[in-house]
Amino acid sequence: MIYVCVPIHNEARTAGLVLWKVRQVFTAFPREYQLLVLDDASTDETRDVLASYAKVLPMTVVTHGEGARQGYARSLEELLRLALQRTDRPKRDCAITLHADFAHSPESMEEMVKRLESGADLVVAEQVEQRDGGRASRALRLARRWAPRVLGLPGLRDPMSGFVALRLIVLRQSLRSDGTRLLLTDGWCASAELVARLRRHARRLDTVPAAVRYDLVQRPSRVRPWRQLLEAWRARPIIRAAHTAAALLVIAASLGAQSDTARPDSSRAVGTVAIGAVVPAAMAVPFPVGERLVYGARYGPFSVGTATMEVAGVDTIRAVEAVHFRFLIDGGALWYHIHQNLESWVGRRDFRSRRFLNQTEEKGKAWERKFEFYPASGMYREAGRDSAAPTVAEPLDDAAFLYWIRTVPLEIGKRYEYRRYFRPERNPVIVEVLKRDRVSVAGKKWNAIVIRPRIPNGGGIFAEKADARMWLSDEQPRIMLALQSNFSFGQVTLKLKEYSAPASEHP
Repeated sequence: MIYVCVPIHNEARTAGLVLWKVRQVFTAFPREYQLLVLDDASTDETRDVLASYAKVLPMTVVTHGEGARQGYARSLEELLRLALQRTDRPKRDCAITLHADFAHSPESMEEMVKRLESGADLVVAEQVEQRDGGRASRALRLARRWAPRVLGLPGLRDPMSGFVALRLIVLRQSLRSDGTRLLLTDGWCASAELVARLRRHARRLDTVPAAVRYDLVQRPSRVRPWRQLLEAWRARPIIRAAHTAAALLVIAASLGAQSDTARPDSSRAVGTVAIGAVVPAAMAVPFPVGERLVYGARYGPFSVGTATMEVAGVDTIRAVEAVHFRFLIDGGALWYHIHQNLESWVGRRDFRSRRFLNQTEEKGKAWERKFEFYPASGMYREAGRDSAAPTVAEPLDDAAFLYWIRTVPLEIGKRYEYRRYFRPERNPVIVEVLKRDRVSVAGKKWNAIVIRPRIPNGGGIFAEKADARMWLSDEQPRIMLALQSNFSFGQVTLKLKEYSAPASEHP
């Protein structure tokens, strides 16, 4: 089912024609569709027009009474929620948002639907002026040219068009279960905000050109170009936060245990930071109980959370004395929040993983995974699975690697291959030692070495294209001072804020 969502306010002259044009499109391009139309407190003859077309079209009309106007953003969100409420197949069904003033060309819906059917989850129609389609005012053209640069959504030339097609599962994943509003802005900004919130859940985003028909618009434009440009500037923190949350999610997923079934709704594997080495393992864990490192996560000028590494204690796992590491991620932006707790127990004298726990809470969903390692037997088990799986001779889990890499001798200009990640198929990860540097973090200046970790065929923060950099203090035991990685939406950086350790040298 295709739900065509049309918010309307005082469009009596064109609303019926637009709706009939939608019918013509789906007559020539046969697909099952429904029109969801919202009359946002119109004061002209819009209500009468909609009532007549509702008799002959597959259409539902929602009405805001006179004096109860909600605005474009709230009206659009109400229609999208209605579409999601009606569908019983959100992975297959989709919604298309459409203006009722004929600025959008309904014919473009055919290509948008085809893109969804070919695998896209989100399709944005980018408006293109044509010589025979009329011409906008100079102020409007300039504002439309500059607004995308102000809003800063990479890969999109026209995120404010308001003409999008989306798979409804993406909308479901974007909404909070507590009913918090999806769109916090209005006008052009609301259209861009919708795209920003949906794109982080979309496996693939496509764009299609769509002719804009100013010659068919039957009323003066309500858009105040310079006001919209000013509102775009003011809305930058909200819209950037909408897709910044994706950065935090990628960091958490990349540092978390890697599995195609790590999340209940996961459809893609993510690259992992946990790896192993062909060099000998350290003979003892050199980190004292109580050592604690706190990092701030930033996307450009925005703070998006914190991460904490700590040595929590010493336990006994199957008669082996094991050091307990903990790695915590906590943060988010606006309505979005993620909390992840990674805990690792490694042999105090052989630095091999004995147990690993991953507890994650994200967007109201929570899951837990637990692994037990048996290095002497060359296998590991995951809780809830009947069979064991083979592992490497000296296994390391995700959290353990962040500590183990601090103990490895690293020489400037050399390249290392590490083969100690507990899943053999994930190995190797390559680490290149690039240079020495001096950095200011945690209130002091540090001598550091800069390394480039990468997974040639992996994803996440250590993917080849991410071009990640890690700064380690230039003395033993090394401290991770900073981590930087590139994504399609920009650069994300973790920087050390606090470092504390007791006087004792060993756990």
